[in-house]
Amino acid sequence: MAEPRVSVVVPVFNERQNLPKLHERLSAALEATGRSWEIVYTDDGSKDGSIDLLKDFHAADPGRVRVIEFERNAGQHMAIMAAFERARGEVVVTIDADLQNPPEEIGKLLALADKGHDVVGSIRKDRQDVGWRVWASRAMNWVRERITGIRMTDQGCMLRAYHKTVVRQIVATGEQSTFIPALGQAFAANPAEVEVEHAARHAGESKYSLYKLARLNFDLMTGFSTVPLQVFTIVGMLVTAGSLGLVGVILLRRIFIGSEAGGVFTLFAILYFLVGVMIMGIGLLGEYVGRIYQEVRKRPRFQIRNVYEKVDP
Repeated sequence: MAEPRVSVVVPVFNERQNLPKLHERLSAALEATGRSWEIVYTDDGSKDGSIDLLKDFHAADPGRVRVIEFERNAGQHMAIMAAFERARGEVVVTIDADLQNPPEEIGKLLALADKGHDVVGSIRKDRQDVGWRVWASRAMNWVRERITGIRMTDQGCMLRAYHKTVVRQIVATGEQSTFIPALGQAFAANPAEVEVEHAARHAGESKYSLYKLARLNFDLMTGFSTVPLQVFTIVGMLVTAGSLGLVGVILLRRIFIGSEAGGVFTLFAILYFLVGVMIMGIGLLGEYVGRIYQEVRKRPRFQIRNVYEKVDP
């Protein structure tokens, strides 16, 4: 079987309501490109019967639709990583299953890939998300660029295209937890970005809670830079210098003015502040130690139950 020119990777977690419309529009959009294509769906431990629909898609078009079924939920980025390992296209496109990124926009990414760009990111135009998500995303974009040096206008948009050489480098890292758009951008020699349309979720609810978004951003910050540790070291040095200065002031006041009971609560406030800084530092250090712990265990990043694909004789 000839290798397709384009592979589209779709992570799926409890998206049964969206899948029929997604598959219909995605197939039509790929046909419109005039290129040979395949779709690689990864069912990330769905509990709503999504896998049954995905198997139906494969049965209807076994040569172009492939399905990876996980034993249990491993997360969006590991679902993409599993599909990256099996994608055969010259260009690999990632897209979410919720139809917020219209499949019809894939052609814009492929046009830039044809011009030699090895990673093509997208920027959501007129973003259709709740206000706090938009502002939080902008804040994290700003922080991420300054901490990691990786430039992406819209890190949260998963509609992206990667040349197969970049995909191979991403797969070769073998990391237990990572942020794929940033990893791809780090390996890119000639990246580009393009504005794409954005729509409200077709059906269902977002799978990213506030906690999961925070976890994802911890992975992004600690997985691509040691700047947070360096910043905290500087903060610690400044706090230490300030504390020593305060001790000197208190000592001089005690010598020349005498003991003052009224300053006890001020000292308590300072103590609580310093304890808070220490706890924050321990937590930050714990993030890095936790990542090392995950890596040295060498456990599988995900567990595959079945792969549904047409195998060449």
